[in-house]
Amino acid sequence: MNVLFIDACVRENSRTRELAEYVIAQLKNDSVSEVKVEHIMCENAELPEMNESFINFRNRASASGNFDSPVFDHARRFASADAVVIAAPFWDLSFPAILKRYLEHLCVPGVTFKYDTHGIPVSLCNAKRLIYVTTAGGPIFDDAFGFGYVKALAEGYFGIDDVRMLKAENLDIDGADVEAILDEAKAGFML
Repeated sequence: MNVLFIDACVRENSRTRELAEYVIAQLKNDSVSEVKVEHIMCENAELPEMNESFINFRNRASASGNFDSPVFDHARRFASADAVVIAAPFWDLSFPAILKRYLEHLCVPGVTFKYDTHGIPVSLCNAKRLIYVTTAGGPIFDDAFGFGYVKALAEGYFGIDDVRMLKAENLDIDGADVEAILDEAKAGFML
């Protein structure tokens, strides 16, 4: 099984990454086959700005069916993964902007999805499962923030039916037992 680990954490000792690594360990323990993990650090990934020049280039390459260009590397990796784990801390009612930029590079007709004759996206991805991992210093008021966007994209474009979230919140509240909160989140997680 090939797992794509999309890491939007920027802190060295990220609590979100800790939970994501726990999820990956569970995937390895649960799998009957060898699990290969490709770790993408969003902050270090080659993610050209989605300006007019880039979009025109990408559209021309897409229209010609030439998906060999390195600009499609992220989309090709995503399409070939069997499972996806996204580590994204809860920032400003969503996730870090670098994750949005990364996700924009995945939405490539002809690589991760295609449109049918009615304009409905049809998945070209292998993944059957996406696990979104997040942590927050305070409460996450609504799971639609951040996770809702990723879930809609995963289900609507990438055809991933099993989309779930693992979260730990209120980690920075005065008196919070951070390790206990993280342990409780891990204990409640089921594949």
